[in-house]
Amino acid sequence: MKPDKKKLLEKAGFRVGSATELLNLSPEESTLVAMRLSLAGAVRERRANLGFSQSELARRLGSSQSRVAKIEAGESNVSFDLLVRAMLATGAKPREVGQAIAAGR
Repeated sequence: MKPDKKKLLEKAGFRVGSATELLNLSPEESTLVAMRLSLAGAVRERRANLGFSQSELARRLGSSQSRVAKIEAGESNVSFDLLVRAMLATGAKPREVGQAIAAGR
């Protein structure tokens, strides 16, 4: 957040902080959330770069288009396993999956 915007919000009485502070997450929980979001973003980016629709990725996963939308949105009810499987369904190599996970640290 830009410093001037933060000052304006604080001046208006808002408390400004991170999601980690708001949710009182442990460092481990915060890292896991960041890793999940990084994987979700990588799935979305790879799918788009390959020109796949969400329906096509769903077919490759043996799932539904709405589930792929939830994967890409990083919803909390999507398992870490499914995030990794979605990456692999885009043709990602294990190293690329690891890089996407590591980007969230």
